[in-house]
Amino acid sequence: MAKRWRNYSCVLWLAGVSLAAKCEAGGVGDPCIPEVEYQALFGGHSVHGADVESRSFQCETRLCLVNHFQGRVNCPYGQALDTLDRDPSAPARCRFPGSEGSHSGEVATVPVRPWLIDRPASEAVYCSCRCDGPESGGDYCECPSGFSCQELIPDLGDNQERLIGSYCVRNGTEYREEAASGVTCLEAPEHPNCPGEAGANP
Repeated sequence: MAKRWRNYSCVLWLAGVSLAAKCEAGGVGDPCIPEVEYQALFGGHSVHGADVESRSFQCETRLCLVNHFQGRVNCPYGQALDTLDRDPSAPARCRFPGSEGSHSGEVATVPVRPWLIDRPASEAVYCSCRCDGPESGGDYCECPSGFSCQELIPDLGDNQERLIGSYCVRNGTEYREEAASGVTCLEAPEHPNCPGEAGANP
């Protein structure tokens, strides 16, 4: 299958003609927060699948990968139903990324599941790029050192052909359901993968 490699940072010039070279994608691995997390009614991502935001302005690659991650990036300890009755300024509330005030529009208004200690945001949510897919003329990248090309997004028949396929995944962070502990940051707040003050959302 012939593939067209995305030219992120290098170009070959021959007789005045620009030819795309097979180059590593810049910015892969940089932290990002999906735009959906700025919605008050968003209850968090699911660990049972992967998702991509294909127009992320936070990423040089324009793609933010959410690889089997639970909850919200900015809310390691989640929030339960009883939390929603508290003052919006309470530290346990799940806040929008970068939110410092106490206005109701800056916090999630639904329950949010806490992170799993095996899948912290630093290992499961970051900028990536699409390295393989079903179409022969796809715009693909080469994964940089420390990342490997792994199939994540299946064809679900939802007209998202340009997202189906494989993405650059940080080595050592592949999700294996049979090896997952299922323990959350709320249950083990002192775990090193759970940031901030124990039991409180930043």
